[in-house]
Amino acid sequence: MKKIASLILIGFAAAALFAQNAGSESEGKKENAEVVKLTLDDAVKYALENSRTLKSNDIDLEIKARASRYSWNVFLPTVQATGTMSRATEYSPSNAGTAAAINGAIAMNHGANSKLLPVTTDYDDEESRWSVVGGVSVGLNLSLAYIQQIRAAKASYEAGKISFEQTNNETIVNIKKLFFGILIQQENLKIQQTTLENARQRYNQANTNFRNGAIPRIQMLQAQVNYENTKPDVEDAERSFDQQLDTFAFMLGMPVGTKLQLEGSIEPTYIEADADDLLAKYGDGSLDILSMKKNIEIMKMQLSALNLSSYTPALSLNYSWQPVYMDKAFGFLGDIGKDDKWYDSGSFSATLAWNLTNMLPFSSNRQQAADLRANIAKLEITMETLKENQKMQVKKAVDTLNAAKQQIDSMGRTVQVAQEAYDMSARSYRNGTMELLDLRDSESQLNQAKLGLLSKKMSYISALMDLETTLHTTLTK
Repeated sequence: MKKIASLILIGFAAAALFAQNAGSESEGKKENAEVVKLTLDDAVKYALENSRTLKSNDIDLEIKARASRYSWNVFLPTVQATGTMSRATEYSPSNAGTAAAINGAIAMNHGANSKLLPVTTDYDDEESRWSVVGGVSVGLNLSLAYIQQIRAAKASYEAGKISFEQTNNETIVNIKKLFFGILIQQENLKIQQTTLENARQRYNQANTNFRNGAIPRIQMLQAQVNYENTKPDVEDAERSFDQQLDTFAFMLGMPVGTKLQLEGSIEPTYIEADADDLLAKYGDGSLDILSMKKNIEIMKMQLSALNLSSYTPALSLNYSWQPVYMDKAFGFLGDIGKDDKWYDSGSFSATLAWNLTNMLPFSSNRQQAADLRANIAKLEITMETLKENQKMQVKKAVDTLNAAKQQIDSMGRTVQVAQEAYDMSARSYRNGTMELLDLRDSESQLNQAKLGLLSKKMSYISALMDLETTLHTTLTK
């Protein structure tokens, strides 16, 4: 009963938030909205397709999927193209030195009769002040650590899929629990409406009997007071039930103002369960445990990548092509492809780099590795805690299932007895041999028995869903 009360309280809190967000505008829309009938399967299907929380998780998973799909891009070279036109404001010795150096290279590569750059100490015209230099560079860095980084990205995507499935399962369980919780509230409302109708009929009968002189005025007034006192309770229950339906529609992702009608019954599917057998068969399939294993695996890959970057060198390959135009700057477009007017000062290099500082035990790199090892140890302790908690949750759920089944059988018989007692009391009251207070007590006992039976059925269903979620399996056919 406590679980049901907690569920209803959560629903009330969500309803208040929903009402605050929706505002008075939604009320006008609701009056003209068509009623949408939903079964349990319909509600779950709609939530999976339209839930805003799940849509957000879809985006998160796509981000991880893209990171995994293109994790190889660490092996892409860096390619950069540049083009520069510069204007000298005055002569400097470096200009003549640069031109002389280029002329020397031209003579060495193309012969002494090749066209050379003019070496001047002054600029004859504006165009001579300009120079044109282009450049294309390609660089590629290679490290063994990249392999572990790629593996970590793919493992992160696998962990993301587990997390996505966890969120889906939690959403489904919450939708189902709230669905059944609303059904209980709906049955409670029906009971209260029936009680109100019975009070109205008793008041009409008492009024008729009073006018005929069969009963004193006090009995007629008692029946009237009972009827009038029951009205506000039923109205409050109806308003609360409507708010719960609004909240449920909001959680499913339906438009504000959608009117729902839930179709279903609270009838559990019973199973024979043994905690030890269930743990032995399904214990390793828990999503919580699988997620923790994957996180430990990712952290170990990160540690391996850090160690490789510390204890192995990295290879850096670079190639550059830098053409320099050897004539008047503004004519370079017309001379593209003429080898005698262009000079290439590019180069190729291969560098093997090894950061020896990172190998020192007190370096920031090694301290980061120590932190990773400590966090791995913490996650392994958490893993053991999860396994023990799983055992406790499974045993608790199995005990709840067994106890609830016995209570359901017992309370089913209680409802039958209470119904029979109420029918007898109602006949006695109509015959004038029973007081109104006694009839109300009999009716209250019947209502309590009916709600108690529904509560125990809900307890069984809730415990079964929790058990299936903990073990990540389906125990009913």
